[in-house]
Amino acid sequence: MDNHYDLLGVRPGASTAEIKRAFRSKAKQLHPDIAGASCAEAMRKLLIAYEALSNLENRFEYDLEFKKSAAYSAGGSKIKFNYRSWLNEQTDPASKAKLIFYELLRLEEDRAIEIWRENGGLDFCMEKLLDREDWMDCQYILAEELEKRDFCFEAFKLLTALLAEEKRRCYFNLFTPEIKSYVKYIVKKRLRAQVDSETWLYCMESLIDIGFSEHDERIFKDSISQTLKETRAQS
Repeated sequence: MDNHYDLLGVRPGASTAEIKRAFRSKAKQLHPDIAGASCAEAMRKLLIAYEALSNLENRFEYDLEFKKSAAYSAGGSKIKFNYRSWLNEQTDPASKAKLIFYELLRLEEDRAIEIWRENGGLDFCMEKLLDREDWMDCQYILAEELEKRDFCFEAFKLLTALLAEEKRRCYFNLFTPEIKSYVKYIVKKRLRAQVDSETWLYCMESLIDIGFSEHDERIFKDSISQTLKETRAQS
């Protein structure tokens, strides 16, 4: 079994960004147009390694199989490696963040939410613990699952954080309008009934200057104004 990490020249714990940089560097050296036809097979193996390690789910599967193979080579018998169990045994926050993403990808959404809550919920800063791309994918899936379970404020918070980051530096690109539409759906149909006036004002204010259209921002500002009038009238 080829060691994809060795082929790319990265350590097993390398980030997605490190893997991408290593691939680009190696590809420049091995591409047949540059190095000649003799390097075609090496380039093919490099592409296979990159495809296996640049995608989180593929990487989980590869790591599992590779560790089985390594255990067999070292000890003469196969030792079953369970990545989920291994992550569960770890106590550091980064492993918990990876476990949340792992469970979401394996459609164990309730377990993912449980782990997220055990580690602080909205106060669990996964953006500091996962690669940027993995964090953004994980956060979007988690927001969807929270909204489905009527935890709309938490879903709203996760999604607006994504939109703020997306405005700073694009990742979702053509999918961004879908996220905005999803946020507007939560605001229009779901959120107001679940929060008090103070929280609603906070939510409307957080929608300003994160990439919505001028028309949408006027609607948010009008809601702020109307809510303030209602609050004053009640006091």
